[in-house]
Amino acid sequence: MQGAVVPPTSPPTNPIEQLQVRFKELETGFRTWLAKQPPHVEAAIVTATSAAQGAAIGGLLGTLTPDAASTFPSPPPQSAGLDPQALASFKQAQAFAGGPLAQARNFAVMTGVNAGISCVMRRLRGVEDVQNSMVAAFGSGAMFSLVSGMGGPNKAANVITSGLFFALVQGGLFKLGQKFSQPPADDMYYSQARSMLRSLGLQNYEKNFKKGLLTDSTLPLLTDSALRDVHIPPGPRLLIIDHIQRDPELRKGRR
Repeated sequence: MQGAVVPPTSPPTNPIEQLQVRFKELETGFRTWLAKQPPHVEAAIVTATSAAQGAAIGGLLGTLTPDAASTFPSPPPQSAGLDPQALASFKQAQAFAGGPLAQARNFAVMTGVNAGISCVMRRLRGVEDVQNSMVAAFGSGAMFSLVSGMGGPNKAANVITSGLFFALVQGGLFKLGQKFSQPPADDMYYSQARSMLRSLGLQNYEKNFKKGLLTDSTLPLLTDSALRDVHIPPGPRLLIIDHIQRDPELRKGRR
């Protein structure tokens, strides 16, 4: 009697699960391609995609929320003689209470500029830390001040003040997030690996590194076969190997 033929493993039959798997494959492929592009190309693409996402979110919020800007009275024609502080408050209220188009513009500027600067800083410095976060927030706050027209008559002061406010808020949130996500004591051996995976958007594979005992000291020695042994898919493997080859400190360890 001949042995029974084992049928091949069938793909997930759940449509939602299939969609999730397909989306994950596309995302990994896109990240793999993007990491190989020059810094200015990556920054431009990241800025455009993040701005599009921000515009969609802002437009949706503006649609769901009544246009409060229409409730504000228009300033009188003789507004030049009004108190500058009163006019500044009026403009600030209008900047935060616009309709769908105004909110889409504001969110697009904030998210696009923030993501673009973060991308450039990460490429230049090779790390993702509070300094990158605050610089990106300063840029997004400054640009938001310019496009929304909020603040007093001194535009230069408005830009700096808004940028500093955004930077302080985002820096505080970054530090707060770090405080509440302190890793266990044994994770001290994976700090560099964790930072690398997060900068690549591959933080979900941190557990694979721990299961394979791929500590920070092993990073310069990593090979495709070693990453395959801990069940990391091809796309993320390419990103990790490419990152190690680009990092000057990790390249030293390979010699």
